[in-house]
Amino acid sequence: MVQGSRQWHEKLPFVLLGYRTTVRTSVVATPYLLVYGTEAVIPAEVEIPSIQIAPEAKIDDDEWVKARLDQLSLIDEKRLATVCHGQLYQKRMARAYNKKVHPRKFDVGQQVLKRILPHQAEAKGKFAPNWQGPFIITRVLSNGALYLTDIEGTCVDTAINSDVVKRYYV
Repeated sequence: MVQGSRQWHEKLPFVLLGYRTTVRTSVVATPYLLVYGTEAVIPAEVEIPSIQIAPEAKIDDDEWVKARLDQLSLIDEKRLATVCHGQLYQKRMARAYNKKVHPRKFDVGQQVLKRILPHQAEAKGKFAPNWQGPFIITRVLSNGALYLTDIEGTCVDTAINSDVVKRYYV
């Protein structure tokens, strides 16, 4: 391996070859296959024929060109199959994520506490409180945004994302 970080550029082609020839779980194919329509052949397989290269080693140039064109005509079909695998993978990931997420529903009139974010002026240090309030919800928008009013009745001008509030129980 490379000693130190000054020679990383010498190993980069080998890393890229490994990255491009590794099967991706999401699409069940390698990036090399999707681009070129065939699996990559490492240089050692050209000198010592393997199962992958043996059929092409014994044919003449015209037959090889014809076989290559047939492979290239199937590349669109392989890409379409890859898109289908990718969509199925995304659905599986979304289903797994949605199992763990529980939507929170807020109603007008509920009391909530608002998180003090680190960039706000109220964030004063390590021992400062993390929540401020209570606030009363005056309006709930469909996308999860809330309009709040404090206990004295002064309205907050901007909408607040429902992710930064939690219910306040008296």
